[in-house]
Amino acid sequence: MKLIHLAGICLLGAATLGVLTSCGPEGKGAGKGKTSTAADTASGEQGTENDTLALRTPVDTAKYNTLLKKLANGDTTGKWPVKKQPYPLAGAILPFKRIVVFYGNLYSKKMGALGEYAPKEMLSRLNAEVKKWEKADPSTPVQPGLHYIAVVASGEKGKAGLYRTRMPFKQIDSVMTISRMHKNMIVFLDIQVALGNIRDELPQLEPYLKLPNVHLGIDPEFSMKDGTLPGKKIGTYDAADINYCSDYLAGLVKKYNLPPKVFTVHRFTQKMVTNYKNIKLRPEVQIVMHMDGWGEPELKKGTYRHFIYSEPVQFTGFKLFYKNDLKKAPNRMMTPEELLKLKPAPIYIQYQ
Repeated sequence: MKLIHLAGICLLGAATLGVLTSCGPEGKGAGKGKTSTAADTASGEQGTENDTLALRTPVDTAKYNTLLKKLANGDTTGKWPVKKQPYPLAGAILPFKRIVVFYGNLYSKKMGALGEYAPKEMLSRLNAEVKKWEKADPSTPVQPGLHYIAVVASGEKGKAGLYRTRMPFKQIDSVMTISRMHKNMIVFLDIQVALGNIRDELPQLEPYLKLPNVHLGIDPEFSMKDGTLPGKKIGTYDAADINYCSDYLAGLVKKYNLPPKVFTVHRFTQKMVTNYKNIKLRPEVQIVMHMDGWGEPELKKGTYRHFIYSEPVQFTGFKLFYKNDLKKAPNRMMTPEELLKLKPAPIYIQYQ
């Protein structure tokens, strides 16, 4: 469980530890790059895709500026929109579309909607949320996606002794297959390193991240730099870790002629991200600082205000929990209309 004390109130968030203890060893080929995967097949067709990408029209900078100002929602502090950020490469999703995703893991019904329902029902439910956002903000198209936990903090140490489980490539392939059931869907692969290191985990996912529709998420909550077991306390990432990831993604964008990668960083406490002012922005990567805590609406808005609004990086996200957000009065989730009133308005929305 995630735990934060804000103004004397506890805000609990979303982790389920130990759910993978019955899954057996890490899947053959996971992290080895030797097993034939859906990513390999897609890579074989990528030349045509890249030819198309190369012809894309450069970003309309005037429209980009206008949309950033719209997201700032009249903020007068000078924090938003973020100044001196580079314009993205052609094909950028943000801020031209709002991303709406389902989060989870196929091995567990408790980790989010992505794994809780059969694929067709899950996609139907996601489409229902997409329609709500289209109605609430008709001027912003919605980009649907799946946010899949590809490396999961575990209750058991595993073979590597790092309390993390890498999902087998065959399961990532299943997520990619599900994504193709929906037109123009994108996929995020999320990493919980536990006692591991992001520099070891991120390269393992390159067979998928080199695809134009696959993006990245990292979870500081489970980055246990002091050796504490995951779930015992809140972990952390420094700007240096975030910069490593964005630099790696930028390298893939350049090498494979891809559109910019969207890179989400979960956050619901101050110490989860240190030295935020040192986070580097790049034309190849769009960084989303994602409010990842659960609780009643006023508490969630407070967390967003303290740790997302007050430490601006580039774009913002907001997570909604179908179960945990209902535990305390007024026992309801926040609506798209409410979230659109936040400063800045989140451009990435995640449902768990």
